[in-house]
Amino acid sequence: MAVTTEAELEELATKASWYDKLKVFMRQQPLGAIGGGIVLLMVLMALFADFLAPYDPELNAFEFMLVAPSWEFILGTDQFGRDLLSRIVYGARTALFVGFTSAFIGSFIGLVLGVGSAYFGGKIDLIFQRVMDIFMAFPLIIMALAVVAIFGTGIQNVIIAITIPFIPRCARVVRSTALSIREIPYIDAARALGYSHIRIILRHMVPNVMAPFLIMITAFVGQAILLEASLSYLGLGVQEPTPAWGLMLQGGAEEYAESAPWVAVWPGVAISLAVFGFNLFGDAIRDVLDPRLRSQ
Repeated sequence: MAVTTEAELEELATKASWYDKLKVFMRQQPLGAIGGGIVLLMVLMALFADFLAPYDPELNAFEFMLVAPSWEFILGTDQFGRDLLSRIVYGARTALFVGFTSAFIGSFIGLVLGVGSAYFGGKIDLIFQRVMDIFMAFPLIIMALAVVAIFGTGIQNVIIAITIPFIPRCARVVRSTALSIREIPYIDAARALGYSHIRIILRHMVPNVMAPFLIMITAFVGQAILLEASLSYLGLGVQEPTPAWGLMLQGGAEEYAESAPWVAVWPGVAISLAVFGFNLFGDAIRDVLDPRLRSQ
């Protein structure tokens, strides 16, 4: 008879706890679970695009131009004969790469600036706030357009253009949380013990602002996907022949709206579902991590 070791029991307990937590999350946050499912579907599409896409997304086949949805081309083809399903699957890879990269970098820089401003206070905080006011005076899309106009187009420049507007928004949220943490007695106790500023910030302040930080990342990913699509639609983002949902809209939204509506409909559906999914998932994460909402 096989004897179950202590390590195996701990592993079984961990698996059971994660399964129970997932069931509780799905029961308490059904919309968040739907959003998480959409996000998971996008991630799987991006990871396994090489296996899921039936055709080469960049292959021009002019003999199949503007073919309506059929068994051969499930979502139809565009004006260059490229399979729309393949381009949408690969477009998920572009959207998630731009979304996650810009959201994480912007949120991380905002985290550093927000915590540092709240901790040191005084003139540093005053100057920081005025600089953030200047950046936040511009809408996201206007700031992104200005950055793209300076640096040019391409995926790297699009990431920079989307990252910069996220920095002050994350910094403001993090700073408001860090200000309340700075007044807690254990921060004064750490100073009295002679701990360095870096140690106090990293050991005592940063862990306590991780909840709003994670919430901001999930919210920013959806906004970044929408911004990337907007810039690509305007011709200032990702360039051909890279598969990108906004670029697909640019090529077919107006010219083929009546003769081949599927050219614009499917990329629009993909963008809407992605933003919808990340927004639902982000709201659920906020409800789970925010103790004030969790206690209601």
